[in-house]
Amino acid sequence: MLAGRASKDPTPAEIIQLAFQVSTQNLKTGQAMVQEILEASAHNPNRSRASQTCLEVLGNSQARSSAAEDALARGKLRDARAWGSAALSYQYDCWSGLKYVNDSAAVNSTMSFFDTVLITSTSNALSMLRALDALGPDPASWTPPRTERDGFWEPVVSGSESETLKFGSLSSSFKEADATVCAGGGCKYEKLQDAVDGAPENLEGGKKYVIKIKEGVYDEIVRVPFNKKNLVFLGDGMGKTVITGSLSTGIQGITTYNTATVGVLGDGFMASGLTIQNTAGPDAHQAVAFRSDSDFSYVENCEFLGNQDTIYVHALRQLFKSCRIEGNVDFIFGNAAAIFQDCTILVRPRQLKPASGETNAISAHGRTDPAQTTGFAFLGCQINGTEEYMKLYHSKPSKHKNYLGRPWKMYSRTVYINSTMEALITPAGWLPWSGDFALSTLYYGEVGNTGPGADLSNRVPWSRQIPGEHISTFSVQNFLQGDEWITTAS
Repeated sequence: MLAGRASKDPTPAEIIQLAFQVSTQNLKTGQAMVQEILEASAHNPNRSRASQTCLEVLGNSQARSSAAEDALARGKLRDARAWGSAALSYQYDCWSGLKYVNDSAAVNSTMSFFDTVLITSTSNALSMLRALDALGPDPASWTPPRTERDGFWEPVVSGSESETLKFGSLSSSFKEADATVCAGGGCKYEKLQDAVDGAPENLEGGKKYVIKIKEGVYDEIVRVPFNKKNLVFLGDGMGKTVITGSLSTGIQGITTYNTATVGVLGDGFMASGLTIQNTAGPDAHQAVAFRSDSDFSYVENCEFLGNQDTIYVHALRQLFKSCRIEGNVDFIFGNAAAIFQDCTILVRPRQLKPASGETNAISAHGRTDPAQTTGFAFLGCQINGTEEYMKLYHSKPSKHKNYLGRPWKMYSRTVYINSTMEALITPAGWLPWSGDFALSTLYYGEVGNTGPGADLSNRVPWSRQIPGEHISTFSVQNFLQGDEWITTAS
C-alpha cells in the first residue's frame, strides 16, 4: 500500500519518506500490542508500570518520527537525523523495559515484534537518512553505517571549526519572570509543578516562559510534559534553590525512567542557578536526579547530586555549561547527544561501606545503532572526587577504581577533550561492561587532556586518541547544531 504512493522514479528523500511510513505503521501495531498488555496487567504492578512507561515513550517516538519526516521534506537533514535517532531510541527503551516483565506469551510476542519488525524498520529508515546526509544523494553510493571506530568521520557542518561558542548567562538574558515560586509562600506559586502546569502550551517563535524559583527547598517531583515547550527555570544559585526527591527502583513498580526528581520532555528547556538532587538511601540502586528528553536544551550553573544514575540524558540535543555533577555508578547516562562544557564532574563515596573500595564509571552512553547521532562529549571539564571521597581514595588508592566510562549499549560513544583529570582516574581509563561486549563497536576518544589521570600510555587498547583534524566533530556547532538554537550565544 505504501509503495503505491511513490513516484515511478522516486527521489532519495521520497525513498526515505516511504521507509519512515513503514516504520510508523509498525509503530502503531506495536502500540496496540502494548496497550493489550497493559489491559491484562491490573493485578501485576511491575508489568502495568512497564507497559505505561512503554506507551509514554512510544508516544514520544511517534512524535519524533513525524518530526523527522517533516524535517526531511524541508531539507533539514541534521534535525531529521536527531529526531529519527530519538524515535529509534524510544522503541528500544520499550523493548528493554518489557524484558524485565516478560512473564506471558503476549509480552514475549510483543518483544519479538519490536526486535524483528519495528526496530529494524526504523533502523533502516535512519540508516538511509544518515547515508543521504553523509554520502550524498546518489543511492548507489550509500553504504551501511560506519562510525569513527571504523575510521569514518562525517564532514562537519560549515562554521564548526572552533571548539566552543561564547555564551551570555541566562540570568542576564531573562531579567523578568512570567511566574515566581516561593517555597514558604508569598508568591503566586508555592510548588514548582503548579507553575509548570500554569505555563502556556507549545510556545513557538523564540518565545520563552520564565519561571523564577526563589531560594528554598522544594521537596517535590517535577514533570515538564511534551507540550510545555521553551520553559526557563531560574533559581537563586546552586545550594540556594534546591529541588529534592527520593524515588528509586527500590520501590515496587518504579522504573529508572520514573525515579527522576525533575523530568523534562518539552523542547527548548533551559535552567540556571539550581540544585537538583535525589536523596534515595543506600539500598536504592538507580535513583535519578534529573532526566531530560528535551531537544535544544541548555542548562548552566546547575548542580546535580545523586549516587547511581544522577543524570539521565535520555535523548536528543542537550548542552550543560559550567555545571557540577556528583555521583558514583554510571552517574551520567542515556542516549542523548550531550555536551558537558566547563563542568565539574565529581565522584562521591558509595553509600554502603565506602572505605572498603569500589569500581565507578562516570558515564554510560547508550547508543544502540551506528546511524544514531548521539554521544557524550566532555569539553574543558574538571574530573575529580569530592573532598570526602578523595580522603578515602588517598587512604587506599588500590581499592578505589574510577573510569571515564563504560559501554551501556553496543555503539556507545564518549569523548573527553581538553579536560583535567585528577589521579583518581585509573590508568586503563575505560571499563568494560561485561566481557568483550561492545569493545569492537564503541568509540571512546581522548585528546588534549591534562592532569595525572590523563596519561594515555596505559589506556585500554579499544579506546582511541582523537585525531586533531576531527576535534570539531564534537563541537557545539557540529554535534548539537547549537549555533542554530542557543539564544544566549553572542
